[in-house]
This record gives sequence, structure tokens and C-alpha cells, in this order.
Amino acid sequence: MRIKIKNYAGRNFKKERTEDRITKKKRSSLMSKIRSKNTKFEEVFIKLLRKSTRNKFRTHVADIKGKPDIVFDKTKVSVFLDSDFWHGWQYPRWKHLLKNDFWRDKIERNRARDKKTTAFLKRNRWEVVRIWEHQIKADSCLYVDKIISAIEKSKRDRTGGGQT
Repeated sequence: MRIKIKNYAGRNFKKERTEDRITKKKRSSLMSKIRSKNTKFEEVFIKLLRKSTRNKFRTHVADIKGKPDIVFDKTKVSVFLDSDFWHGWQYPRWKHLLKNDFWRDKIERNRARDKKTTAFLKRNRWEVVRIWEHQIKADSCLYVDKIISAIEKSKRDRTGGGQT
């Protein structure tokens, strides 16, 4: 009998945690290859965004809190492209599958930091857009449009055109 799974990636979050099938050394080697920027989904999305807008933007901006993946300085729009694992998409559903407290703590710290960063930027009049990895993979054009809408909204708000 096949278990019916209702999530975007077809993962079974109800399964029990099992022993790692590869050695600690091999796992360490695999994990060290994971990068925090210029990931495949980021590169594809940024290339699409460049084709879709004439607005100038910078990527991986270190001088803005949270180091946004994409920043439109002129309109104060910051975009974060959050990976599903590292930023904990639906984390409460699968945290029991993590092998040890190190990873649970890491993801929980990332989620808390994301909330603080978003709140800080909003307090400082930034428009913040957060997009999950699986959303980009499912329909990247929709999220490019969402960013363009945020830019237009920010332009209206800054010129006073958003008030009635």
C-alpha cells in the first residue's frame, strides 16, 4: 500500500528518523560543498529578473542588515531567496527527522534571525520580499512579477502617490 503524501516535494514527513547511511567523513564532505550564495536556483532566478526589469539591482549586499540576495537601492526593496532546508520551510513538520540538536539549533537560529532582519528592515522603511526556493522552482515568473509589484508600490509610497 502506498502512502499518500501531500507536499510539494513528495516527502513523507511522518516517517521515523533512521541512521545515516553514509559515513561521517563523507557526510561532512557533502555538507561542506553547500554554498550560501550563488546557488543554482538563485542564479536562474536572478538571470530571469535581469531580463524582466530595467531597474538596477545589486546582489548579496553585505552593507545591508541580513545581506539580502537582491537589493533595489533606489526604491529600497530587498529580496531574500530562502532555501527550504536552511531557512526551515514547514520546519515543525520535519524537525524530528534531523539527526542531532546541532541542525535543529542551526535552523531555529536561522528562522529567528530571518524574523529579526525582516522586522528591522521594515522599521527602516525597506520593502522586504521573501521567496522560498520551492516557490521559485514552481513558478519563477510569478515571483519576478511580485518583486516588480513591490518596486512599483515602493515608488508610489516614496512619491506620495499611494495616499488617497
